[in-house]
Amino acid sequence: MVQKAKILLVDDRPENLLALEAILSALDQTLVRASSGEEALKALLTDDFAVILLDVQMPGMDGFETAAHIKRRERTRDIPIIFLTAINHGPHHTFRGYAAGAVDYISKPFDPWVLRAKVSVFVELYMKNCQLREQAALLRLQLEGGGKTPVGDKGEPAGLLAELSARLAAVEEQAEALSKQLDDESADAAAVATAAHLERKLTGLRRALDALEPGAGPGAASVPTQN
Repeated sequence: MVQKAKILLVDDRPENLLALEAILSALDQTLVRASSGEEALKALLTDDFAVILLDVQMPGMDGFETAAHIKRRERTRDIPIIFLTAINHGPHHTFRGYAAGAVDYISKPFDPWVLRAKVSVFVELYMKNCQLREQAALLRLQLEGGGKTPVGDKGEPAGLLAELSARLAAVEEQAEALSKQLDDESADAAAVATAAHLERKLTGLRRALDALEPGAGPGAASVPTQN
């Protein structure tokens, strides 16, 4: 079973949260509500999120301050933030949103189809990264075992290597399709950069896996760092 991604919705108005849930329910992911910046930061302490939809105008800790706290934490600094605002103070206001670490800045009322499409891109990138981490963990176990883990009848790791290679190939194929989709749709630069980073990590993992194949010779195959 594929675990669903979590999407954090932050807005002090219940009707806005309800509207976001209605728009994003078609993505079939886990939607988590937060009615304040403080509540959002508390949720981020325990759960991992694919993307955050953050209202700018909130009493107390506003969206800009909340984003600043998110970006200061090592655990959450790489989570994409999409700012939502009911007002538009011009380029300076928008620039402040990007400076706070947002990947996008959308003014209300927004097009539900556009918002859903933007969120779906970051959800898909998140899922690909989760798959990549799983493959890297399996490969790391194989490397730490010195390639001597009994798998087949003769105690050879060929079965595990074949399974890892097949799983990695599936992720590579999906990542390639996603990159082509981003190019075709002229997507946000942040999404394109994230996809490119994912492909680089996939390439490193593939090289490490190839180094374990019989006949590859002794070498220090290393698993790529997961950043």
